[in-house]
Amino acid sequence: MLNNILIALDGSDIAERVIQVLDDLVLSPETKIVLCHVFPTPDSDMELPADRPHPESPALSYFQIEKQLQAYQKKLSIQSAVELVTGEPADEIIRLANIYKADLIIIGSRGLTGMKRIVQGSVSSQVVEEANCSVLVVKPNKN
Repeated sequence: MLNNILIALDGSDIAERVIQVLDDLVLSPETKIVLCHVFPTPDSDMELPADRPHPESPALSYFQIEKQLQAYQKKLSIQSAVELVTGEPADEIIRLANIYKADLIIIGSRGLTGMKRIVQGSVSSQVVEEANCSVLVVKPNKN
């Protein structure tokens, strides 16, 4: 049974898809959801991994992100919490998953491939590799 699920959202379009996938899961009323967003540290803005929002994006505003997560939270019919933290995204997602004893992490992937993925890195790949629990990676819709 999934007791605790950590949902990592980055403020991009993939966040909506992640929430849709969450809605498709059959969850116990006892399941607790933690919606989280990690703001990158200022010194890491030069090399943004593939799954981080871009610095020029208006979605990076702390209050906009907080309001967005709270809006998602209101749609949930089960117990939930919101976590907004600053740091290296993959490290912070894994740290929060450990704190909340997550049974599952749900994270989006921007779907970068080839050289872009090698150069920019991937938060979702690092989380899959290093997390102590299962990770569900949600890919963007291919239209």
